[in-house]
Amino acid sequence: MSDTRLSFKEMCAKFDVTPRTLRYYEYIELLSPDKEGRSRFYGPKELARMTLILRGRRFGFALEDIRQWLLIYENEGTEAQMREWVALADRQMKELSDQKTQLEETMAELQSLRDETAKTLG
Repeated sequence: MSDTRLSFKEMCAKFDVTPRTLRYYEYIELLSPDKEGRSRFYGPKELARMTLILRGRRFGFALEDIRQWLLIYENEGTEAQMREWVALADRQMKELSDQKTQLEETMAELQSLRDETAKTLG
């Protein structure tokens, strides 16, 4: 990865997040930019972390789970982090499967009620 650093504004634009989101990720210690006066700069490590954070969010992981998972890398290394990733992914796949089943049941019920109502109309 390059040694390029992004400003706060550039980081928001690159990842299409609001300043509030970026500040919140810093507040909960997901990101730790370099600070020079009032300016913040994000290097390769923070860019990689932000990519992982947003990917985790897209998969439905809680921010605290993401934070803990990122800490594993810092404290225990890559292998431990990968093992935890597998466990997190397994749990999330189960959760998503359950949600899919519930959604399919709800859609079937809605379709049935819709069809009954349409039949009543003639």
